[in-house]
Amino acid sequence: MKSDFFRYQAQTTPHPLAMEISHAIGSYIYDTKNKAYLDFVAGVSACPLGHNHPKVTHAIKKQLDAYLHVMVYGEYIQKPAVELTKLLANNLPDPLEKTYLTNSGTEAIEGALKLAKRATGRSEIIAAHNAYHGNTMGAMSVMGFEERKQAFRPLLPDVQFITFNDASNLEYITTNTACVILETIQGGAGFIEPQNAYLEKVRNCCDTVGALLILDEIQPGIGRTGKLFGFEHYNCIPDILVTGKGLGGGMPIGAFTASGKLMDVLQDKPKLGHITTFGGHPVIAASALATLKEITGGHLMSEALEKETLFRQLLVHPLIKEIRGKGLMLAIITTSEKITNALILKSQEKGLILFWLLFEPKAIRITPPLTISNEEITKGCAIIIEILDEIHNQNH
Repeated sequence: MKSDFFRYQAQTTPHPLAMEISHAIGSYIYDTKNKAYLDFVAGVSACPLGHNHPKVTHAIKKQLDAYLHVMVYGEYIQKPAVELTKLLANNLPDPLEKTYLTNSGTEAIEGALKLAKRATGRSEIIAAHNAYHGNTMGAMSVMGFEERKQAFRPLLPDVQFITFNDASNLEYITTNTACVILETIQGGAGFIEPQNAYLEKVRNCCDTVGALLILDEIQPGIGRTGKLFGFEHYNCIPDILVTGKGLGGGMPIGAFTASGKLMDVLQDKPKLGHITTFGGHPVIAASALATLKEITGGHLMSEALEKETLFRQLLVHPLIKEIRGKGLMLAIITTSEKITNALILKSQEKGLILFWLLFEPKAIRITPPLTISNEEITKGCAIIIEILDEIHNQNH
């Protein structure tokens, strides 16, 4: 299997982890030798209820028996998609009420950018340095990391970059600006939270000049920060909300949400302003609906903040400079890239799954399922501290 993996499946890096998966349940992933790995990553924030959650798998199996794909997006009334978008609207502040379902987060970003241009009649987009919004051409155009995109130029024109949390840069938002697109919490940059009412200031600038504010909640959304969406912590409501990852409960999904008035501009002039074949797929929508019901109907969001406190209490070590983030969207920042790499690789050997962030080489991702138990957190953190002790002792 391993040789076929490298021969037939295209790789994204020269050295993938290449662990061969047998099955997964709860907070654990098992390899084909039946070794258990405690999962502190949750498919990069995409499995908020862990693996093989009974309510999610039941919803999927039930929908499988009814129908799969029947028509391109938006033509037929399909109950899972309608109920999903309604539940989203019921849990969002005004005016966010109408949702377009896509196949991935990056596709939702593309739709949001198109919507902003179409609605404002403007072309300029303002994004943030060290931002990550996906890897298609439009999403890459608003990626604030030149090293990752220089090989693929030319990209979209009229994109300007500002520094996240730097209010002095907000003068770049003008009457030429169609939209400002920001991650509510910067992910790839190292889980950077907005400070000093930064998002409120951006919101006010957009309102003043008639620009739209797009907030990318693909990582922080769906309960991970202790609220359903991260923006709820920062007194800022976007014009267009983008989500993905955790919304699907382990299935591929993206979505962008706006007011009915704003979203309706994609219907006409031209017609078919944004289209997709498989967006709103009934099986995926059923999975997402079950996931969203479980997260909004229980205590997982409030528990995420309690579990954050436990992580911060347990992860104290001379090689840990700081822990960034909120809820169960956390990043350990070590004292060097070398230590970060060693910790991630040695953790896998010891049965704990950790992972990197895109642009911050000293960061280690901790985004476990929201369902992870305190006992599992304690077990995983003990492995981290044990490895850091080994590294520390080797260097002294």
